[in-house]
Amino acid sequence: MSPQAVRPSTATAAPTAVAPTALAATTTQGVTNQGAAQGTTAGATAGTITAVTAVPAVTAAPATGTGTTPASTAPASAVTTAEPTRTARTALAPATPAPAAAPPPAAAPHAPAVPDSEGQPGPTAALPGLPRALTTRARTLAGAVRKRCADLARIESPSGDAPRLDALAEELAAGFRATGATVQREPGPAGDHLVLQWDGRDESLPHLLVVGHHDTVWPAGILTDWPVTEQDGTLSGPGVVDMKGGLAILEGAFALLADLGQRPHRTVRLVVVSDEEVGSPDGRRLVERQLRGAGAVLGLEPPHPDGRLKTARRGSTRVRLTVTGREAHAGNDATQGVSAVDELVDQLVAVRGLASLPGTELNAGRISGGTRANVIAGRAEAELGLRFATTEAQRRTLDNLARLTALRPGARVRTEVLSSRPAWPERSANPLLRHVRSLAAALGQPLDGGPAGGAGDTNLPGSRGLPTLDGFGAVGAGAHARHEHIRIDQLAPRIALLAAMLAVPLPRLRDRSEG
Repeated sequence: MSPQAVRPSTATAAPTAVAPTALAATTTQGVTNQGAAQGTTAGATAGTITAVTAVPAVTAAPATGTGTTPASTAPASAVTTAEPTRTARTALAPATPAPAAAPPPAAAPHAPAVPDSEGQPGPTAALPGLPRALTTRARTLAGAVRKRCADLARIESPSGDAPRLDALAEELAAGFRATGATVQREPGPAGDHLVLQWDGRDESLPHLLVVGHHDTVWPAGILTDWPVTEQDGTLSGPGVVDMKGGLAILEGAFALLADLGQRPHRTVRLVVVSDEEVGSPDGRRLVERQLRGAGAVLGLEPPHPDGRLKTARRGSTRVRLTVTGREAHAGNDATQGVSAVDELVDQLVAVRGLASLPGTELNAGRISGGTRANVIAGRAEAELGLRFATTEAQRRTLDNLARLTALRPGARVRTEVLSSRPAWPERSANPLLRHVRSLAAALGQPLDGGPAGGAGDTNLPGSRGLPTLDGFGAVGAGAHARHEHIRIDQLAPRIALLAAMLAVPLPRLRDRSEG
């Protein structure tokens, strides 16, 4: 079934796409969804949703030692004052303004809290009825989140294309702002980044940091021959799984909490960078800044194809290898020239040997050089992608690359690190994963985690020992490939899981963390 047509919003659109409406409820028209099987009714207005199934609001027990919700103490540098929601758009938000604090729920039967792996009361014990409420509302919102993901994918956002990235940043900012976020645009050399914040019920606690990105590996114009399509229970298109699905799911999770009259348990900050697919050379500074004082870090990258979260990542480094030679006529004066292309080829053979160290993988991703067949090439370069299982393998390989020297008289070789992420090693004790598994069990979801081969912005906190998990995005497969897709039936479970992560107190994850 083809996605619904996109109604333009007031956001500035990318040159080849129309900015979609965001997910919101400003009327009581119903929900666009997959059908009655998910407990929803098709709405008459595209992009306009509200929950159909009535679920009592739930109220969290106050944190120990806090009787009232303190005023916001967020640093001024982290956020700006929320801008008014644009009246010409809709966003995924409650149909009516949520009350400041929901009344305690009536004593109604509810599923008992599921004990954790150590036999202790489950994490939702302080929030009676929360698992059922989250699961029901997530099903209600799943259709709108699916449409939101499709609409975001129709706004092309290749890395390095600042106008298109900025158009998408504006659309994302408007959608998250409608769920209660304050938004700050952070200029970057290749497109604006976003830093967003939602105040928590207990602002004395360390904040929860969520990291994501809105750039993709796909070039502008890809939608011409690969449109966003829905069939056989999947949504396919450029960037749907990496990672516009994750951004749509998070927007849905915040909308779900607002619909229940809830706020996150602690302050949540979200960093959305515009250059993740090229190693976050500029966006890294924003992630680094928000790590200070964070109690835990979550990533919106897709999980493993089977839905498992990502508990470790290999390190990654992009290296540019540049060779300078000397141009000459390839027929008359060949001996006077020094071929940069020939030198580069020989250097790549040598580099492959250097990269054969245990725990190291090399991909020569791009090669260019020379001008014409009858001219000895005066310049050539290659962009290399390296992956490392350990920090030691990363250090040794990069040291070897820095010491490369020319093999031909008259040639020069230069090695430049374009971006680098440290290895995030697997750890035997993982209380954050144990907490998420317990939450998932309360929601009726089997869930586990395992290390991943790719790298991302969670490498940085993970490598430093901060409690970190990645893979909270859309379940699917095919990132960076033409079969990229997400599973529609897994949207509701992911919305509920993320909403639970936001609403439920974290256990003690390390000595410095509280709550």
